[in-house]
Amino acid sequence: MSKQMIPIGCDHAGFQLKQVIIDHLTAKGYELKDFGCYSEESIDYPDFAHPVASMVEENEGMLGILLCGSGNGINMTANKHQGVRSALCWKKEIAELARQHNDANILTLPARFLEQAEALEIVDIFFATAFEGGRHANRVAKISCS
Repeated sequence: MSKQMIPIGCDHAGFQLKQVIIDHLTAKGYELKDFGCYSEESIDYPDFAHPVASMVEENEGMLGILLCGSGNGINMTANKHQGVRSALCWKKEIAELARQHNDANILTLPARFLEQAEALEIVDIFFATAFEGGRHANRVAKISCS
C-alpha cells in the first residue's frame, strides 16, 4: 500500500531532529516534502510553517510535521490556517489523544525538549493513530472560526 506524502518543516532549532525524522519515515516507506529550513542558521519559523500548513489545509486527510525549539511559535503559526489542527506534542500519550480526540493533522514537536528516540516514538504513534470520530466529531467541527 502506498503511503501518503508528508509535508515537514522546521526552524533552525528543529533542523537536526527534522533530518532524523525524515530518515526514519523514509525508511518506513513514507515520502516527505521538505519545506526547510536546511541548516542551523537562524531563520523565522513562520516562513516554514505556512507552506506545510497550506499543503495540509489543501489536501484532506494529509498529515504534516513541524518542529521548532519550543514548538510553540511554529504551532501557533500553523493553527492560523482554518483547515489545520496542529498539536504540540511532547509525550506519546498526547500525540495519541491529539489524533484520537482532536483529529490533529499536524504534529508539532519541541525539538529542544525531546530526545531523538522519544521524538521518533511520538511520530510513529501520531501516524499510526486514527481519529475516533463519534462524540469527538462534533467538538472538532466547532474548532474552526469559519
